[in-house]
Amino acid sequence: MELECGAVLAGAVQRVSVYGTPHADGSNLVLVAHALTGTSRVLEWWGGLAGPGKLIDTNAVAVVCVNALGSCYGSTGPGSLAPDGAPYGERFPLVTVTDMVRAQRRALATLGYARFAAVIGGSLGGMQAIAWGIEAPQAVGRIVAIGAYDHFAAMGIALNAIAREAIRIARTPAEGIALARKIAMLTYKSEALLARRFARNLDRAGGDPTRVATDRYDVEGYLDYQGAIFAERMETGAYLALTRAMDLFDVRDREIATRQSPIFHFVGISSDWLFLPQYVHDTANRIAALGITSTYDELVSDHGHDAFLAEPERLEALLAARLAPLYETALERAATRR
Repeated sequence: MELECGAVLAGAVQRVSVYGTPHADGSNLVLVAHALTGTSRVLEWWGGLAGPGKLIDTNAVAVVCVNALGSCYGSTGPGSLAPDGAPYGERFPLVTVTDMVRAQRRALATLGYARFAAVIGGSLGGMQAIAWGIEAPQAVGRIVAIGAYDHFAAMGIALNAIAREAIRIARTPAEGIALARKIAMLTYKSEALLARRFARNLDRAGGDPTRVATDRYDVEGYLDYQGAIFAERMETGAYLALTRAMDLFDVRDREIATRQSPIFHFVGISSDWLFLPQYVHDTANRIAALGITSTYDELVSDHGHDAFLAEPERLEALLAARLAPLYETALERAATRR
C-alpha cells in the first residue's frame, strides 16, 4: 500500500480480532481502535468497557479491532521482515494515523466488513476514530473519540520527542524503552492522583532515600516497575513509529462529508494534561459548526489521561445514553431477520 509519505509498503499485514458474529449490513458491528501500546485483543486491555453486559456489550453487538500499522502485535511494523528478508528496523517508512485507517479499511473489506455501527477509541485510538469519520463517513454510524482531538498539540509532540530521545541515547534497547515509558506514565497521570497514591512515602520495597542517595521514594519504585514490565512487551521501533504518527496527526484542514457524516461524540478528561479537555471540546464545536451532529461530554476524574482505561464504570455512565441508539438499531435489525 502507498503511504501518505509516498513510500510503498509491500505485503502489509493486519492482525484482526473479531468477537461475535457481524451482520452483513454492519448494523451490529463496533470497531474499537486501540491506543499507543494496545493490541487487537480488545477484551484483554479494555475488559472493563467491552464484553458481556458492558458498555460495548458483546451479547448484543459484534466487536472488531485491528492492530495498528507500525505496531508490534501482529501487524506490519519496524520489527517485521522487509522484502529483502531482514527486519525493517530504522528503514520502516513513516506512517500516519490516516495510513493506519486506510490499512484497516482494506483488511476489513477483505473479511466482508465494510460498514460499522460505531468506531470507538481513546488516545491514539481516538485519533483513529476521528480519521475514520473523515476517510469513510458513509461507512460509519457513530464516532466516539475519548481523550483525543483533531490534532496533536506542541506539548504532546515535545514529550514524545523526549521519550524517543531516551530510546536513542540509552545503552540498551530495554533501558531506553523503560525510560520512555516512565516519561509517558507521568503524562498519563495527574498530580492529584500521584499525590493521593504516593505522596512522599518511602518505597514499599524498602530503603530510605533520606539516608541513602540511591534508595527510592514510592513513586520512583512505581515508575521503575512500569518501565521494567513495559520493556518486556514493547519493541522500541514500534514505539518510535507510533509516537511519530501521533505527532503528525492534524486533520483540521480535512473536509468532512456533511451529507453522509456519522454522528460524532467526544469525551474530554478533566485532569488530562496530555490531551487537554478544552482542545477536545473545541474540536466537537468545530465539527458541530459544519452542521454535523457533534456532542461533548467530560469525564471528571483525577486519573489523568489514563482515566479512559482506569475508570470504565464512569466512562460507561457517561456514554450509555450516547450509544443507546446503536443497540436499538441492532435489536431492530435482528428482529427483522427472525
